[in-house]
Amino acid sequence: MPPSADRRHAGRVLLGLLVPGLVLLGTGRPELMLYAVFGSFAGMYGRREGPAERLRHQFHGAGMLVTGVALGATLAATDAGSGVLLVAVTGFATLGSLVTDALRLRPGGPFFGIFALGATATVDPGLVGPLGAVLICATTATWCLALGLVARTPSASTPPDPSRSLPAGAGAQAARYALATAAAGLAGLVLGVDHANWAMTAAAVPLAIVTAGDPLDLRAVVERAGHRVAGTFAGLLVTAVVLLPEPRPAMLALVVMVLLFPTELFLSRHHGIALGFFTPLIMLMTELAAPAEPLGLLLARGVDTVLGVAAGVAAAALVPGRER
Repeated sequence: MPPSADRRHAGRVLLGLLVPGLVLLGTGRPELMLYAVFGSFAGMYGRREGPAERLRHQFHGAGMLVTGVALGATLAATDAGSGVLLVAVTGFATLGSLVTDALRLRPGGPFFGIFALGATATVDPGLVGPLGAVLICATTATWCLALGLVARTPSASTPPDPSRSLPAGAGAQAARYALATAAAGLAGLVLGVDHANWAMTAAAVPLAIVTAGDPLDLRAVVERAGHRVAGTFAGLLVTAVVLLPEPRPAMLALVVMVLLFPTELFLSRHHGIALGFFTPLIMLMTELAAPAEPLGLLLARGVDTVLGVAAGVAAAALVPGRER
């Protein structure tokens, strides 16, 4: 059982989504839950930090998430093609890697921002305009920052790090993100799988275990990739159990909110277990925003995950770095 500090943090993250989620349900717009979920991810930063440092890291994380949603919603509204999306996600991943390394964000890397950009770019532009999408995401993120300010300070907090310079190896790590996301996106387009943006997002997962400035541990990258695949397929089984009976949108929205708690509870301790909850969360919020045939959606998610993690591991192996 995770310690009480982790349970309190996961509860805070859940509360960060619960309030805006219930507002969306009360106004009859559960299909907009996707934008609130991305805003709630801001609460995942600063897990074991004091209020000041937690606020700084959550603010920077919120900035990345809101930017991703703004770019994605704009691409959706302008009906940008898959080639434009591939270039946008690759560029965002590369720049995001440099920025998150400079800011020493934890969770590390631009994964959540990549996810926000790719997912919102593939939603029907008639669902909500770019301004509405950004407002939902930013308002939720602001609520999460407020919760972080009033939360109890952990007994062992991380001392503030005023440095903003790039750590050694940040350039190589950014190159890995560029190579991984571009290769995953291209593979998805060539193979014609649906939701190729999921492959690009999955490509970032094995790289998130790499900390710029530390020696490259390729074994850890492969292990993280294995956790991603195993956790995703376990989560797809859970998703099938929920989706196949065709529940009402309000029920799906409630399940999405509930799943955020165990996702965050296990995220820093066992990535595979966390993915068993995170995957259905992703799938259900996608189904709310863009309803699709369930079996096809599950198949696309599985294929994209395998493509993505393979690209991420390959990028880690190909781009030079100090070996552990």
